Order: sequence, then C-alpha cells, then structure tokens
Amino acid sequence: MRIRTTGVVAVLGLALAASGCGNGSSSSDKPATQNSATPAAAGGKLVIWADDKRTAALKPFAEEFGKENGVKVEVQAVSKDLQTNFVTASQQGSGPDVVVGAHDWIGNLVQNGAIDPVQLAAEQKSGFNETAIKAVTFNGQLYGVPYATENVALIRNTELAPQAPKTIEELVATGKQLKAQKKASEILCLQSGQNGDAYHIYPLYTSGGGYLFGTAANGDYDPKDLGVGKPESIAAFQKIAKLGEKGDGALKRSITPENAISTFTGKKCAFLVSGPWAIADAKKANIKYDISPVPGFAGGKEAQPFVGVQAFYVAAKGKNKALAQEFVSNYVTKPELAVALYKAEPRPPALTAAFDQVKGEDADLAKFAEAGKNGQVLPAIPAMAAIWDPFGKAEAAIIGGADPAKTVTSAGKAIQGQIK
Repeated sequence: MRIRTTGVVAVLGLALAASGCGNGSSSSDKPATQNSATPAAAGGKLVIWADDKRTAALKPFAEEFGKENGVKVEVQAVSKDLQTNFVTASQQGSGPDVVVGAHDWIGNLVQNGAIDPVQLAAEQKSGFNETAIKAVTFNGQLYGVPYATENVALIRNTELAPQAPKTIEELVATGKQLKAQKKASEILCLQSGQNGDAYHIYPLYTSGGGYLFGTAANGDYDPKDLGVGKPESIAAFQKIAKLGEKGDGALKRSITPENAISTFTGKKCAFLVSGPWAIADAKKANIKYDISPVPGFAGGKEAQPFVGVQAFYVAAKGKNKALAQEFVSNYVTKPELAVALYKAEPRPPALTAAFDQVKGEDADLAKFAEAGKNGQVLPAIPAMAAIWDPFGKAEAAIIGGADPAKTVTSAGKAIQGQIK
C-alpha cells in the first residue's frame, strides 16, 4: 500500500476503463438458476480481476484450478482504479466473478451490492490470523477470504542509526545529529506531499490521542462517533505540528509518496515509515536495515498503525457464482497459493500455515507482525471514504504551519458533511 487514495462512494457515472475485461452479456439476460448451476452448465469460465503483481502469481494456480474442475479460468490485470472499475462493471453487468483487493473496500462494495458473503467453515476460519478475519467481517458477515496482512513500521538504516529509537523525540534527536554531521539530509522519511497521507501519519496521530471513529457495543466502528475535529484530534495534531516545517522539520511536504522510499534507499535519511512493499527497494540498494514499531510521543499513547488485509471477494453479479465460491472458499485457502502470493510481493500471509512456512526464510515478516500486533484494523465502513481527502489535506497544511485547531475543526466538519 504505497499510496492511500480517497475512497469511492458514488461510481455510477464513471466510465469503465477495463470494460472489455468482463464475462460478456448482462446477468439480467441469464436465467435465475444460472448462479447455482454446475460450472459446466454456467459456461465453464471463471474471470478473476487483480492488480499486475497478483495477476502474475495467480495465473499458474488459476490454470490448475481450471484443469481440476474442467473449466477455463482467466486472470485479468486491472492496473489502475481496480475498485472503481469493479463497482462500475458490476453495475453494468460486465464484471468478473472474483476480485482481489484491500479489505477497506468492503463497506463500499457491500453498499453498492457488488460482493456476496463468503462461506467458510469454522475450521477454515481458525486457520487464519484472527485480525485478518476481523478485517473482512462486515455487519456480522464474512465478505472475503484474506491472504495477506500489512502495516507500516519504522525501517531503519542501521549504519546511520544502530539503535531503534524508543520515542519520536529520540528519533528526531538522532536525525538532527546526522544532519549536523552531514550524514543525512532529512530527519525522517514519512510520506505526506501536498495532500497528506492519513495512512502513514496514523501511528503518530494515535500516539497523540487522536482517533477516527469510536466503536459500537459490538466492537464495530461507529460512523456516528467521528473523532476528527474533537479535542483529542486537535491535541494530536498540535504534537504533529511541532514535528513539521515550522518546528523540528522531521515532517515535510517535500517527502512524497513518490520519493519517500527512494530518499531512504539513497541514504539521505536514516528512518523510513513504510510497509513490506519498501523492503525490495532497500535490499536492491544494499541498505543494512532493521524493522521496529513506529515510536510514539514521549508520555503519549502507544503508536498504533493501521492493519490492512488483502483478500479475495466473490462478485455478487458474476456469471459463475458457484464456481467463484468454490475457488475462494476451498482453493484460496491452500497454503501453496498464499506462499506464491507472498513471493510475488512479500507481505505476511494471513493463513497461519503459510506464515509459518515462510517466516523461517524471512525474518522481516515477524518484525512487521510485531510492529502491527497492537495496530487498529483499517475501518472498512463506507464512512471511511469521507476521511482520506479532508484528513490528508489537513495533515499537509498543519505540517506546513497551519493552525492545528482551526484546520482540524474544518476537516471534521467537511468529513461530517460527507457521511450519510
């Protein structure tokens, strides 16, 4: 998850860039018994949409599934705006049978009638990371089969900073010393840019006492309890402001989603807040690194990163729903597939057997898992779509020197106005 983008709420008017990737005619042209038919009767074809990296990893397993079931399986890459394209295609009747994506899509996908619940036996559920199962559960129903978890951590150049900082203040002090010694040009690489990045700043926001949504009695996020704009959020951003361009200079809008990792791998900063997706670049640059939890403010609360999950979903308007359920419930749950997806882009597998299989050859997995063990599941409720843009822009403005109280209060009002 290199870049967080604003959520998708209304997509009816969007054109589908990948409109040629669907199954064919509208589902309304099919008899009602189609989805409950055998794969052969339903046309013997399963269409899966995924991004580029996962498409390459999935293809051999999809072919194997096809051979075992006597059907044709197509794995199609949708390089950009996968969620938007999927929802639009679903409404047009030209979507896939299975889609692969982030768990925080779920609220939007359910709201748009784009995905069906997934049926897993209790024994199957118990084989997954508990947080991963929680992430794909919405309104009491399981809506996806998770295959990987992800969260940010502090990635440290151990040649420049041998010891992991216990607090953000300690990190800043080390970064300033390295700058004074001309061993680094930046204190910290935490991406913001002109539009901010709620995902990457979240550990510091929580350490400062801020929250996005409260929780209902059943533990679900409550969209009626918005934390942005409340005193806790203002206090958190007042602390963040002190790290900004008018303060310590640890947080800067010039550190963007496009250059945060490269600035770190170019040895211009000793500390990078990022996720498993950054490790390949660090290795390629021969950086000696270590991974530890993002440190919080001295005397503050624990810094809690978002925990995200990647999952497989069954399209509600797919042409082969029975086949899709079979693939997602009984094939995606195989450790071999989870390991292959891990090798395509190393993120901790959600399936415990797969995690145990690869952790011995990749010490980074356990360190990222440790950094995220007390993290917060990224909200998948539809209201989360209203958070990203106003929150991010408020963050960037405050990093640039804007008044935290006025800026966060305004952002809270903007978010509240978008939540229905």
